[in-house]
Amino acid sequence: MPYRKSKIVLIYFFLFLLIGTLNNKDLNNFDLMKLNEIIVNGLDEKNNLELVNNIDSLNISNLFFLNKVQIKEIINSNSLVENYQIFKRYPSTLIVKIDKTKFLAQIKKENNNFFLGSNGKFIKSSKVKNDIPFIFGNFEVLNFFQLKEAIDESNFDYNQIKNLFFFKSGRWDIETYDGLLIKLPRNHIKASLKLLDVFLNEQKNQKIYKIDLRQKNQIIIDG
Repeated sequence: MPYRKSKIVLIYFFLFLLIGTLNNKDLNNFDLMKLNEIIVNGLDEKNNLELVNNIDSLNISNLFFLNKVQIKEIINSNSLVENYQIFKRYPSTLIVKIDKTKFLAQIKKENNNFFLGSNGKFIKSSKVKNDIPFIFGNFEVLNFFQLKEAIDESNFDYNQIKNLFFFKSGRWDIETYDGLLIKLPRNHIKASLKLLDVFLNEQKNQKIYKIDLRQKNQIIIDG
């Protein structure tokens, strides 16, 4: 701790000497670290530009006086952002590199379409994607991610899912693109999916329309 304090004192002393040696002319031209360029990449052109303009509105004088808290608030306000990194390219450029969230599902709310991102946020969109499932029912985001985690840790392919149905009891039904309806229990979903995998491998040549896994260690089918 004393070493750190001494280091800080030396830095301030150096800055004092530096500023103390500048005359008025030097001060007028002292824009070596002035922020002249903001670069944002990782999203589409429209969202990149929007973030650039929002950051620029902070009127940052130079890279020394960068308020990362304000910049982070601006970046996090965009629901498409999953992760990001902020870099300073001296003397005058700020760079923000963004990882865009992955769309995992979609829902309808008041006649509007929303994508559910891997960042847990809902993104309003006028489009519909055919490669991610629709979710029906009043669910919490945590409910969905618990189900998604169970599926990812099983041999069941998430990309097979056409629709997801959430019930007030706290459980899910899965409808696949092949027309199979899978009724999951509220608890022990991972174990149920493991049982499902074994069963489907044994019944590859049989056409099944509904599988009920709500009873522990039991499978009820409708073929």
